[in-house]
Amino acid sequence: MSAVLRATDLHKSFRRGREEVHALRGVSIQVHPGEMVALLGRSGSGKTTLLNCLLGWERPDRGTVEVPGAADPAAAPWTAVAVVPQRFGLLGELSLADNVALAARLAGQLEPATAAGEVLDLLRLGHLAERAPDEVSLGEQQRTALARALVVRPAFLVADEPTARLDDELTAHVVSTLRDLHAATGTGVLLASHDPAVVASADRVVRLDDGLVVAG
Repeated sequence: MSAVLRATDLHKSFRRGREEVHALRGVSIQVHPGEMVALLGRSGSGKTTLLNCLLGWERPDRGTVEVPGAADPAAAPWTAVAVVPQRFGLLGELSLADNVALAARLAGQLEPATAAGEVLDLLRLGHLAERAPDEVSLGEQQRTALARALVVRPAFLVADEPTARLDDELTAHVVSTLRDLHAATGTGVLLASHDPAVVASADRVVRLDDGLVVAG
């Protein structure tokens, strides 16, 4: 367990009109290699802000974020920390296969097209590989975003509601795939989710409420 994804004593506030909102109020969390952690919390609890700070998309007002492979989380390569965002971020001019292969190519894999095909098959998307993102459903786009993250074989995977647009059968398949991944490769997985299947599969659950980590 040499490399750990870690946030320590994070504080983050922002203005909403005349109001100062304290999104994070001393949050500490860590994810070890080979561990799957579920991050829970209602809307406004600070989950998205915490994920953004871990990924370097926002800067905390106080506290530290440690990401393996980079001094600054914003500069971490996807082989260190890959992300599945809620808005997917797929390139509309590329096919599903090319979206995934591009990530593999940027990660330095020798046969990116082959790697992309394998992970798309794994997530039951192989028959859609040549379609553009706007030619498939939102659930299929979501799985493509997951495939794009998995193809780089990251040390850590951070996913924001990765099963939100999937039915029960596909959710079970995705959860099983993630468990197989971290068991086989030691990838640490942090999943922000309200899905009971995701929560049940996690090794550990972290709950946020009003910018604080709470028990229960």
